[in-house]
Amino acid sequence: MAKIDKRAARKKPPLESFPEDTVHLPVLLGVRPGVYLGLFYALILLIVFFLLFLYPGLSKPGSVLVLSSEPLGAAVRVDGVYRGTTPCAIFVSQGNHPIEMTLPGFSAYHQDMAVPGRLLGSLFFPRKERMAGTLEEIGPGAALRSGAADYAAWSFTGEPTVSYQIPQSLSEGAYRSGPGAGDISTYEGMDKLLRSSARFTATKAGLRDLIRAKYIIDNGGLSASPLSLLRSIEDIGAYLSETPGTGIWLEAILPEETASILKEQPWYTKQAQQAAALRPGTRFEGPARGGPLNLGAMRFKEIPSGTLVPGGGIFPWEVPIAAFHIAETEVSLASWEAFLEAQPAWSAENTPALIEQGLVTEDYLLSLDHPASERPGSASAPGVSWYAAEAYCQWLTGLLPPAWADYEVRLPSEGEWEYAAWAAQDAGLTDMLGGHWEWCRDPYAPFPFLSGDQETGERIGSPERALRGGAWINQEDSVDSGTRASLPPAFCSAFISFRPVLALKPGLPLQELSHE
Repeated sequence: MAKIDKRAARKKPPLESFPEDTVHLPVLLGVRPGVYLGLFYALILLIVFFLLFLYPGLSKPGSVLVLSSEPLGAAVRVDGVYRGTTPCAIFVSQGNHPIEMTLPGFSAYHQDMAVPGRLLGSLFFPRKERMAGTLEEIGPGAALRSGAADYAAWSFTGEPTVSYQIPQSLSEGAYRSGPGAGDISTYEGMDKLLRSSARFTATKAGLRDLIRAKYIIDNGGLSASPLSLLRSIEDIGAYLSETPGTGIWLEAILPEETASILKEQPWYTKQAQQAAALRPGTRFEGPARGGPLNLGAMRFKEIPSGTLVPGGGIFPWEVPIAAFHIAETEVSLASWEAFLEAQPAWSAENTPALIEQGLVTEDYLLSLDHPASERPGSASAPGVSWYAAEAYCQWLTGLLPPAWADYEVRLPSEGEWEYAAWAAQDAGLTDMLGGHWEWCRDPYAPFPFLSGDQETGERIGSPERALRGGAWINQEDSVDSGTRASLPPAFCSAFISFRPVLALKPGLPLQELSHE
């Protein structure tokens, strides 16, 4: 057997060479190839130059507007269309355009601008025009009021996550208020806004925003100093010490580990002891001044002035209550039908139009077919939105005789409702618990017991309104005078009604009513 030479087997065969192919371009119209190829390449270069350096300026003439505002964060609208938030750079086509910058709490900034264009190289070197606008605050604290309203609305969304964040509306409003916050009269108003905003601080993110807003206000929108930081810390400490319920508030929003440390502190123990010392006691001061009042097929019972004290309700401190009259029952069907006859725009037939206006939902005036024995309050008007209840109260106010000109019919505050619930048996009120959920006038706040005056709270507002009392379907649940819920004011349900009150208009001295 012949021996194989492995090195010879691995050796590559020699490359075989071939003569090169030659391409001969023809002469076109008497023009040699070297000439028309040069012209062709030049044409390509001209087209590329045109597309890159001339066409953009011809097809889309305009400039990039570099916009800024003081304060920052203003919404920019060009020709009425939202285009961004300052500071920003946006392209605007050539021509005359109205430019508007808006910011909550500030007067809008307007400017008509003739926007030029650039023909050559606009794709790479666009023409830039700069515009800066200064927005004037509508009034002292207006920016903070707007931020507080937005802060209250965001409080209903829960704790943010990595994928879901919420804006720092309150502290941004404080920043936008600027150095004007240093004025003592403005500062006092802002302090009221912060105290009322604390009632909506239901998350750790909200607490950070609240504290940040406090620091910014104390510094008038400027850089913090050691003295201003000390002042902020002292104010926060005083607020926590002097305001009943802040221990309950912090325990609810702090992480469990931090809350357990808080409960071991002497300050928290003292607050708990003070709350425990306020036991349920007399809730009425003096006898009723007169008998029931009849108005619009409704019978109103007088609730004399007194003090609402802790004991099953939502307020951990004593709350003074002025005298008022409250309907003996939830609004009756007879009275509601009289309202609809006088105000047909609120009839069931007009539900689609009311839905379009955002005043009711699909279940407007919906009732359930249950025997009266199974459904307390079956003679009441169910399925009424908060807006519809307010319209009814305004209509009933218009029926008041001249002698009652200083009084108004309205929905009860949460404090009035809770106070009346304690008095229900003595006053002859029916279905305060377990009839229907009853609307209250208050904007709903997660922590209503924290200090904050009524006027400031209503300015801040809330996306939802308070409900009290529970419905007949909740009879198996633990429903008491402190049970509360909240819903958007347009919401309607067969389990919701209302009970109006007759009370003195704000700011007027208490007067004796004629019961004739």
